[in-house]
Amino acid sequence: MSTGKRLRLPIGIQTFSEIREGGYYYVDKTPDIERLVHQNKFYFLSRPRRFGKSLLLDTLRCLFEGRQALFEGLYIHDRWDWQQTHPVIRLSFGSGVMRNREELDERIRHQLRKERERFTQVAAPKADIPGEFSDLLEFAHQETGQPVVLLIDEYDKPILDNILDPERARELREGLKNLYSVIKDADPHLHLVLITGVSKFSKVSLFSGLNNLNDITLDAPFSTICGYTDDDIDNVFATELPGLDREAIRSWYNGYRWGSAEVISVYNPFDVLLLLQKREFGPYWFESATPTFLVDLLRKRGVFTPQLDRLQAKAQLLGRFDVDDITIEGLLFQTGYITIKDVQEPMLGYRLYTLGFPNREVESSLNDLLLPVLGIGHSEAQTHQLGLMDVLQHHDLAGLETHLKALYAGLPHDWYRNNPIAQYEGHYASVFYSHFAALGLAITVEDASHHGRVDMTVDFDGHLYLFEFKVVEQLPEGKALEQIKARGYADKYRSAGKPIHLIGVEFSRQQRQIVAFEVESIA
Repeated sequence: MSTGKRLRLPIGIQTFSEIREGGYYYVDKTPDIERLVHQNKFYFLSRPRRFGKSLLLDTLRCLFEGRQALFEGLYIHDRWDWQQTHPVIRLSFGSGVMRNREELDERIRHQLRKERERFTQVAAPKADIPGEFSDLLEFAHQETGQPVVLLIDEYDKPILDNILDPERARELREGLKNLYSVIKDADPHLHLVLITGVSKFSKVSLFSGLNNLNDITLDAPFSTICGYTDDDIDNVFATELPGLDREAIRSWYNGYRWGSAEVISVYNPFDVLLLLQKREFGPYWFESATPTFLVDLLRKRGVFTPQLDRLQAKAQLLGRFDVDDITIEGLLFQTGYITIKDVQEPMLGYRLYTLGFPNREVESSLNDLLLPVLGIGHSEAQTHQLGLMDVLQHHDLAGLETHLKALYAGLPHDWYRNNPIAQYEGHYASVFYSHFAALGLAITVEDASHHGRVDMTVDFDGHLYLFEFKVVEQLPEGKALEQIKARGYADKYRSAGKPIHLIGVEFSRQQRQIVAFEVESIA
């Protein structure tokens, strides 16, 4: 709860004691932690980067080390046996980049050595990495008389850092598997295990034999274990909110969901904290890392951008990720660029997830990043976006037609020859949608089931624009506007009391240009 006085914003701080002793705001995650520690023994949790996974692990470390004073005033304080402590061993692959097996093995040995030094100054007997690791767990148990709490942070980072080089990624995967293979047989020496990372590699490829590893990534009881909820924003950060548009904070940064539509959605903490510090909206989380691999994969596979907000996948696809088996849906979901919007269970045990952008930040930023993939360079994109903003601010529909024709005329001819994506029928509709989406406008994709067409609504400055964009072979068919009316997209917006503009756009594949632009406005 807010104390009414302003505290410090814990931007980038992953050390629980520093937050609790340094006068920082803290969102109490101990109700989730209490649930976690009392249910099972072996856990796995996947969340995108900068979601507070490292802070979660450090909180667990302090809890099991019995540092009671740090938890004063928190939910768990009066519900925990502070006399009962456990040795904690924490491994992390978050810092640095390892480029080969030798570097990885060196990093592992260094961490095992440092952890051992916390219990004894006697050097470990010479052994291979699995031997050293199992010796450490057994030694810590014997030395303290209590089984070990094992925390592994960024378990997958060495692989992800090298994912563009499959051979090297496989080599590093085998090195990590060599380490993690110890966990199963170390069971008698373990009290709790929590492994966290961004991606979810298959158990077979990394955790061979560890069949009792409980993946809580999509479990409703743990959906808010990382990230801030609306209640957290309104209560913990209440003193920071005056002067900021609360609804804009929600549309820009909320929306990450791990589970069904009933599950509470969360904000990325990094975004929220930087907004509260800087007092202006920006794509803070998105800009903290460039998803080069993701963009490269979308380019190779021919991305249809309007569908990014309406993807469907079954549960197995979301949780499947390996060096030689990367699905677009799984990659986008695990890295945080799309989230769960809805879950249906048409048959018992068969869950179908509807996925889409979590919020305005991600939708606008990812589309902006993809514009060069679609043939619009960054400098041209900025010029075109200023032009689009201008015609929309003036509700100038004739100017909008001229603007869009200039956009397509600007796609270079040699680009068409050199890029396979230009042959893909979804390319022209992708340019249309992504150009609007990159501006950060409120967009609803009504239908994107056919790759040569996109139906979308843009809500801007008190006006609603309903577009049907469709690709024709050469000559206009005059059906785009007709189809908007036939599908009745405008009906649900009539009660909004805003002017509605129905706009039918036809694009000729042969001429590579808009050949029909029909408008009908409803007051």
